[in-house]
Amino acid sequence: MNKSQKVQQIQTMLSEYYPNPGVPLDHSDSYTLLVAVMLSAQTTDKKVNEVTPELFALADNPKEMSKQSVEDIKERIKYIGLSNNKAKNLKKLSSIIHNKHNDIVPDNYEDLEALPGVGHKTASVVMSQAFGHPAFPVDTHIHRLAYRWGLSNGKNVVQTEKDLKRLFPKELWNDLHIQIILFGREHCPARGHKPDICPICSWAGIKKRLKEETKKK
Repeated sequence: MNKSQKVQQIQTMLSEYYPNPGVPLDHSDSYTLLVAVMLSAQTTDKKVNEVTPELFALADNPKEMSKQSVEDIKERIKYIGLSNNKAKNLKKLSSIIHNKHNDIVPDNYEDLEALPGVGHKTASVVMSQAFGHPAFPVDTHIHRLAYRWGLSNGKNVVQTEKDLKRLFPKELWNDLHIQIILFGREHCPARGHKPDICPICSWAGIKKRLKEETKKK
């Protein structure tokens, strides 16, 4: 099986497993999505979904969030990683969106990535899931699976994003990045992974890479 056939088969399988993928972070609009994604760095989506109801009860828009103290914000998100820095960034980015963008989350990479605590991956998720722009956000799950499946060399997330964008049709990117994340969590975890029974690694995985990964643990 050549790479194009592998890509097609992976694409087909992911669509069958997750035909209607949705963002695993609870949100109601572009602002709450931005906040949830920003908070999810080095924290599980499950944990973020546990703290955002109380956070958004405090404030669910840029204007109101910018009025809150860092201490009050931190109190609502204290159970997630890096809560102190995230609280500071959340207040700052909310103030910027309120004062500079008239309470509207910008729909371009330049303005999004200029916000405190917002990197390229976060901006890509917002661009794709809030505004429908084709994007392929690469997190650790996608980076790991792309390497295991021989779709990228695994050097860094920037290269992985370029490789995946080159391999898959643009119109599928927004669904695919979520499908891969969901598949990774359910069938292809970082630890305790069993390649022989994994629905994709069992036939598409690069054995040498899987063995190297096992040795590192």
